[in-house]
Amino acid sequence: MIKKLVKNAKKIDDFLINFLNKQNNSLLVKPMKYGVISGGKKIRSTIILDAGKLYNLKEKKLLNLCAAVECIHSYSLIHDDLPCMDNDNMRRGKLSTHKKFGEASAVLAGSSLLTLAFEIISDKSYLLNSKIKSEIINVLARCSGHTGIAGGQELDLKYENKKKSLNQIINMQKKKTGKLFNFCLFSVGAVANKNQKEKKFLSEVGEEIGLLFQLADDFLDKKGSKKLIGKPTKKDSKKGKSTLLSLMGEKKAYLFAKNLKKKILLKLKKHGKNGLDLTNTIEFILERKF
Repeated sequence: MIKKLVKNAKKIDDFLINFLNKQNNSLLVKPMKYGVISGGKKIRSTIILDAGKLYNLKEKKLLNLCAAVECIHSYSLIHDDLPCMDNDNMRRGKLSTHKKFGEASAVLAGSSLLTLAFEIISDKSYLLNSKIKSEIINVLARCSGHTGIAGGQELDLKYENKKKSLNQIINMQKKKTGKLFNFCLFSVGAVANKNQKEKKFLSEVGEEIGLLFQLADDFLDKKGSKKLIGKPTKKDSKKGKSTLLSLMGEKKAYLFAKNLKKKILLKLKKHGKNGLDLTNTIEFILERKF
């Protein structure tokens, strides 16, 4: 599994380097590359490539989606790490972007990665039907902004040191983490020209995968190795973060995660052998050590 992640990450890094190298250079390219290339699992890209196998899609048709998703994810991390938000000094085993380049450059690099994602999908060399492109861009915008990642981060900050219900925490985590995974699966369905019912099904499965990923992250924060994860651990309890782990306790939260994984895998059973790679990645998500 780790070999697959490394192989996929290299493909996306190469794509992003080539894409950026074709553009006019600017002072922001260096912090942008620092934030998005080399480091991190790029598991969202692997989810897209695995999901493509459900419909026998060629990898080449999915690389733009992978690169766009990694730009959005990295933009959110760069901004999340800022002193005005989570104030984290380490990310992916190295200094956070704002510690390396300064806060102003980090904000601008993060914002530039956000807009770069839409450039990558709308690029004329990405040969997709214009109606499908438009739909993908629309959903990516909704998953990235106040109804998605940004809105989830706002709730995450507002929920610190407050007692929140199960549904409130799930809603927050589905926005903060789940929405981008939602897009990963939805976009594959769009490229495969699936009907609205199938795309809705994929969106829901994606959001559940995102919630599972967030649960695994919470377990790692509590018990993981700082060296393996590449950032400090035990931050959630220090900051009073509202998580399913803090609400339910470790045993109940792990049982919740196991049942969620089971539910996701059951939904993917209809794809038979075509779903094997995606199934293996979902199995890895919950038991990962980094």
